[in-house]
Amino acid sequence: MVNSVDPADVISAEEAVTLDGLFRERVKRTPETVAYRDFNPQHANWRDYTWAQINHQVARWQAALERDGLKAGDRVAVMLRNSPEWVIFDQAALGLGLIMVPLYTQDRPDNVAYILNDSGCKVLLFGTLEQWKTFSDVRNQLGGLVRILTVESMPGPGDDPRLKSIDRWLPENGGETRHVPRDPAALATIVYTSGTTGRPKGVMLSHRNILTNAAACLQVVPVKSGDVLLSFLPLSHTFERTCGYYLTIMTGSTTAYARSVQQLAEDLQTIRPTMLISVPRIYERVYAAIKAKLDDGPPLRKKLFQLAVDVGWARFEHEQGRSGWTPGLLLWPVLKALVASKIMARLGGKLRTAFAGGAALSPDVSRVFIGLGLPVIQGYGLTETSPVACANRPGDNLPASVGKTVPGVEVKIGDKDALLIKGPNIMLGYWNNQEATRAMIGADGWLNSGDTARIDEQGHVFITGRLKEVIVMSNGEKIPPVDIEAAIMRDSLFEQVMLIGEGKPYLSVMTVLNQDHWKKFAAEHNQPADAGSVRSPEIEKALLARVAAQMKQFPGYAQVRRITATIEPWTVENGLLTPTMKLRRSRVMEKFQAELDQMYEGH
Repeated sequence: MVNSVDPADVISAEEAVTLDGLFRERVKRTPETVAYRDFNPQHANWRDYTWAQINHQVARWQAALERDGLKAGDRVAVMLRNSPEWVIFDQAALGLGLIMVPLYTQDRPDNVAYILNDSGCKVLLFGTLEQWKTFSDVRNQLGGLVRILTVESMPGPGDDPRLKSIDRWLPENGGETRHVPRDPAALATIVYTSGTTGRPKGVMLSHRNILTNAAACLQVVPVKSGDVLLSFLPLSHTFERTCGYYLTIMTGSTTAYARSVQQLAEDLQTIRPTMLISVPRIYERVYAAIKAKLDDGPPLRKKLFQLAVDVGWARFEHEQGRSGWTPGLLLWPVLKALVASKIMARLGGKLRTAFAGGAALSPDVSRVFIGLGLPVIQGYGLTETSPVACANRPGDNLPASVGKTVPGVEVKIGDKDALLIKGPNIMLGYWNNQEATRAMIGADGWLNSGDTARIDEQGHVFITGRLKEVIVMSNGEKIPPVDIEAAIMRDSLFEQVMLIGEGKPYLSVMTVLNQDHWKKFAAEHNQPADAGSVRSPEIEKALLARVAAQMKQFPGYAQVRRITATIEPWTVENGLLTPTMKLRRSRVMEKFQAELDQMYEGH
């Protein structure tokens, strides 16, 4: 049973002052309530941790960090799956005035080495010894680290004197937790986001940036002390960190850490969350699973499902005040019992709110979930805005838009229809990159989002495009295609290249092969140099290997998984290039729609 909102449960940004102050206040208010829930693979059970227990661990980590000589202002990095250890390390660091640098667990070692060096990190925490092995080729680039930590126990001394498992590194008792007096405007974290040259930029966010953004989101969608959040979007993603971590400390809600995306369906049944925070990809996966089951079932079941979605959507539009009442709405109680409730039960049966952000959610997918009775709340923002700038409200939910601004944030339309954003959530700037900072934030404090938009009379924001070509994948990752395309074309086999992936789960490439190099390439692989063999599985695999060889400097998530090649050039004459020789991306996609569909079949 979800508790009603008690204002006494909610910690304001002003009371918290800093992110570690937020945690300290939560421990003081509700020390014995359950803060986190995590799966213990050793005993195959879920464990609960109270705020007081987490606080005790934070003190131990702080004592160990102090023993290693860490001082306020030093940077430390975390490369862990979502877990209580992620939170404990973060809070220990924040309390000592250290600056956290979150890393993606799947990122490539060379990219991680770049981030560690660029930020000047002194500590790296990761999960397993297997992860450490992947750093073998870049260990000579990790000289700035004074301590390397693994959550997994080590049987003996590591192969680097700096390497220790946390069970050998932590003292038995850390005493009281430390909270270095801090200015709320001080730097709290550096979050690296992909840049236009293939190398990421470090977004500097202050305590105030994140605290005010979490508080603003709380005014948009009330989260209650009795809520349970199932966390699976990586904490290195600012959307999850602000809304699925700091916000839940504000309210005293419980966070359960999913084992993996693959086990999400099972975890939903076990945890039975009341809230979900996700990028569109997860909703797309659930929708695809429902659709596949319906396609394999009897036609009547499919018709009944569609009727439930249609009536549910009509009911939603009526409740939102956008349409009148119709007699068809009387069918909802029956359709809810026959269809909607059964599907919602597969999501745990207690969900009352689902948040979507990081990329645009397909209107079809949104319509299905809302029609089935799950109000999906879509928002918009950037890492540089801590991250939420706009969001729909439960009582004012216009799925085609990204909603209105959250409290305290302003937006306006600038030159070339650019969406400009201003508020307490705007980043301090890019780490060691004043030029990029000036390009992003004007002297008047308005941040240029890089997206084009329109704003209706009610204040709803509609994203209409991008000023610069940036692909936003369905997992929320933002990829600048021009740089990747240029890198691939360093290989003379590839004459023309177009990267695909907008709203998709992975990247693909459309390419025109150089005819002379193609003949040689085909002969090397014992294939005829014709239009048929260019699409064979053997050639596709070989082409992907050539692409991968050119993309080593790009982040790990920028991997190309499929390729469609042709030997017919894209020209001005066939309408695929502009007179100034620029690629007409939409025309290429139209011409090769069948091939594009094939590259994403089943996803």
